[in-house]
Amino acid sequence: MEECEATTKETLDQDSSKMSVVNRTNEATGEASSQICKRPEETEARFKRRKLFDKVMQKSLEKFIEHASFNRFASTFRPLYKKNPQRMESIHKQFIAELQRTIQEDLSRLIDEGRLDFKLNELDQLEAAAKNNAEPAWRPSGVPEQDFCSFLMPYYKKQENYMRQELKKIKAENAALSQKAQAGRESLGQTEHRISTTVDEWKASVTEFERMASSLHPADVFDV
Repeated sequence: MEECEATTKETLDQDSSKMSVVNRTNEATGEASSQICKRPEETEARFKRRKLFDKVMQKSLEKFIEHASFNRFASTFRPLYKKNPQRMESIHKQFIAELQRTIQEDLSRLIDEGRLDFKLNELDQLEAAAKNNAEPAWRPSGVPEQDFCSFLMPYYKKQENYMRQELKKIKAENAALSQKAQAGRESLGQTEHRISTTVDEWKASVTEFERMASSLHPADVFDV
């Protein structure tokens, strides 16, 4: 009886553990599904662009390989083809396989060096900025002179505003330097005035000293 109860309890524990595992699995699957459903539109758009780019590259590669067909290959090396057609066909298959591998490697290298994913991200940002911009996008008018002016005028306006700001800064710096120079000149004038006053006072003191000396010691006392 105890063995039967233990077996029943173990079975119930296993069932409950299985149910908890299933629940956790369903929760994880639900979270993953919600995350997938909540994937941003930009990421989806970038994924579509990359997929389209890969499809275009694959189609271009297939068309390029068609130009290297076995008939053209055999016509180029007709003497060898006449001697051993099977060998020539095997060489052509190896050539096509190596050519496809090399082209795909070059494409992958160009994609990495050109930072294609980063450029697609920039394209998404430009599209988002264009959606938020209420102003209509620029379109050519058909008159090259007007298009050229409309393209350059914003640049020149921007440069003009920049130069005005720089000129304003320079004027402010010159005004500050002028004030400092004026303060220096005023300080120098005050210093000159103090020096002149001191010299005048010194001369007056010397004159007074000479007068007092002459009064205390008459000139005839010192006559020999």
